[in-house]
Amino acid sequence: MLRKRIIPCLLLQNESLVKTIRFKKPSYIGDVINTVRIFNELEVDELILLDIKATTSKTEPNFELLKDIASECFMPLAYGGGIKNLEQAKKIIEIGFEKVIINSGAYSSNDLITQIADELGNQCVIGSLDVKKSFLGNYVVYSNSGNQKEKINPFQWAKELESLGAGEIMITSITQEGTWNGFDVELIEKITKQVNVPVIAHGGAGSSKDIEEVFCLNVNAAAVGSMLVYQKKGMGVLVNVNNLKR
Repeated sequence: MLRKRIIPCLLLQNESLVKTIRFKKPSYIGDVINTVRIFNELEVDELILLDIKATTSKTEPNFELLKDIASECFMPLAYGGGIKNLEQAKKIIEIGFEKVIINSGAYSSNDLITQIADELGNQCVIGSLDVKKSFLGNYVVYSNSGNQKEKINPFQWAKELESLGAGEIMITSITQEGTWNGFDVELIEKITKQVNVPVIAHGGAGSSKDIEEVFCLNVNAAAVGSMLVYQKKGMGVLVNVNNLKR
């Protein structure tokens, strides 16, 4: 049985660490290299880095920054943002990252995940989907940092990501992201019932109780942002050590 993981999830914008609420209003938090050094000292198991501007600005990943991060980091790293082709994914892995996270690129290139999985292995690919709950209570998939609605069923898409070769599925609730109101348990539970690969829940964690709740589902990891970069809601610190303890 796979051990449950709590994974710090850091958002990058213009080489700085930021935090958003429902994918909007990015607030400056601090320097990403310094943050990585702190997580080194805390000996966290894994780290996720998401560049929230790379896709919307149609730029490729910032390879120089990723090199700097990898050179400072002693833990497994996963990166997502602006990955459009196999060569970019290979370069990120060669730099020193263990996994690439594919979201918007999977919609524009149906075989991107398959290409990466065939070349680098399924364990190197995380298929990611961002989902918002509509006023009518329906779940809607978005890409491009929540700016583009996709005409696809999220539960079918999760299954498709697995069949394309993703070794893990990361599900982010746009509705809950950055709110401290807890994970969208209904959404996550439905996703876990559709796939047989490990699932990473992301968006909304505000307390250890929220993490425990989602771990009661068939979830392998909880990706956490606000809890780790704020002392409490609305109060900034670089890393909240207490919330890494279980």
